[in-house]
Amino acid sequence: MAHHHDHSHDSSSRKRDVLFLPLLLTAGFAVVEALGGWITGSLALLSDAGHMASDAAALALAWLGAWIARKPANARHNYGFLRAEVLVALLNALVMLGVVVAIVLEAIERMQSPQEVAAGGVMLIAFIGLLINLFVALHLHRGQHTINHRAALLHVMGDLLGSVAALTAGIVIYFTGWYLIDPILSIFISVLILVSTLRLLREVVHMLMEGVPVHLDIDIIRQDLLTVPEVEGVHHLRVWSLSSEVTALSAHVVVNDKSEWPMILETMRHILHEHFAIQHVILQPEFNHTGKQDAEGCWLTE
Repeated sequence: MAHHHDHSHDSSSRKRDVLFLPLLLTAGFAVVEALGGWITGSLALLSDAGHMASDAAALALAWLGAWIARKPANARHNYGFLRAEVLVALLNALVMLGVVVAIVLEAIERMQSPQEVAAGGVMLIAFIGLLINLFVALHLHRGQHTINHRAALLHVMGDLLGSVAALTAGIVIYFTGWYLIDPILSIFISVLILVSTLRLLREVVHMLMEGVPVHLDIDIIRQDLLTVPEVEGVHHLRVWSLSSEVTALSAHVVVNDKSEWPMILETMRHILHEHFAIQHVILQPEFNHTGKQDAEGCWLTE
């Protein structure tokens, strides 16, 4: 059996560096916005402060996940800790669902009993929050696009929309005095965040269930491997994700000439890495065609 892998730990350090500044800015302004929402009486600002607090927690978890993922494999965790980032993304998505539910419930209560809002203060704080969220979102977008980072970015985009909603609510209230706009916009933004969160949650669960990565097709991979000379068949082909950056593959390869196996192995590694960006490869050669085959055509079955 041949085994090949290429996992970079330097990228994990870069991921943590990308997260640090957004974490400081988000946590600091969450406190400012919470105080502003309490003083002005704006649910949009308070919900946005809740978003930013969850953003700070999400960024802290993402930073922790990147740090854990950098730890090397050991005897008990022989794939290393790459899945830590996926677990953190799952936790962040679940936290976001909780934030959405809390905001919607509070908004419904506000719609039944509208409260006066200090529009001027809302607009000022929301505008500053909008600028900070824009900076953080752009900073994260330029960083590593792992599922962990995307989960953190989802929180930030939700907060960005929250700042837009708070600013819009402040403008409408200032010129019209219509206080219902505050909870209405909060619900609208919560629905948008919910859709994105459920999409991310589905992807995370698919990865944890070791489903085939959505951008890969097993049939196409098999066809490419069968183009290698002296290869008679490829079966027991399995493809899964160790993390959003590292894809693994294992397969049994039926070959005609045992002496050609080193060349076949190297060619297949090249195809898998260059054509499909698969870094972790385990290939089992089969030379004996006299035994009994199983349902997938394996000659190693007794």
